[in-house]
Amino acid sequence: MRGKATILGAVLLCAAVQARAATVAVSVSDMGGKPAANAVVELVADAPSAASGGHVPAEAVIDQRHETFLPLVSLVRKGGAVTFTNNDTTMHQVYSFSPIKQFQFEIDRGQRSKPVVFDKPGVASIGCNIHDQMITYVYVAESPYAAMTDAAGDVSFENVPAGAYRAQVWHPMLTPGKPVPQQAITVAKDNASLSFALPITSSAPMKRMHMGSY
Repeated sequence: MRGKATILGAVLLCAAVQARAATVAVSVSDMGGKPAANAVVELVADAPSAASGGHVPAEAVIDQRHETFLPLVSLVRKGGAVTFTNNDTTMHQVYSFSPIKQFQFEIDRGQRSKPVVFDKPGVASIGCNIHDQMITYVYVAESPYAAMTDAAGDVSFENVPAGAYRAQVWHPMLTPGKPVPQQAITVAKDNASLSFALPITSSAPMKRMHMGSY
């Protein structure tokens, strides 16, 4: 009987938590109101125990085609791994001098790198020593609630437990070294929404010299 009571209590507790969970919708644009795609939104709980679950990927693949890294931005959880593939017609020399992860290796056409593990949260700027115009970013999330905006600049998080959070937004066109935009939000039983207007130009070319940027 005691075992059944324990199971029943756990089920009731889970149901209570679900009842207090809500959906948080976030919209991101530039200062002119144009949607900002490729922005990473992360909900960081004031009390870490309040955040559980989430679906931040543990793995990502960054390809190289036409002397371009694809995609521009990748999102992984803390401790996640990124594999680099080369489907280009030339060799590349991939490197990062970013504080959260430093590495450098050559990858010839048709090759696939060993997984690169990112065990510190933050943003890594990655380039190619041979082709200076090539750049890609890896955002490493510590919170279980992090996702990238779509082409409309929108992202939503479902079943977010009740509690106080800090919503922060990063975008590849934000000025490196400056604090990322943040807003405080309290999640209760009702759904919540936030909007951010970033000091960027969404239509600007993404080429940027990145050594030491992140």
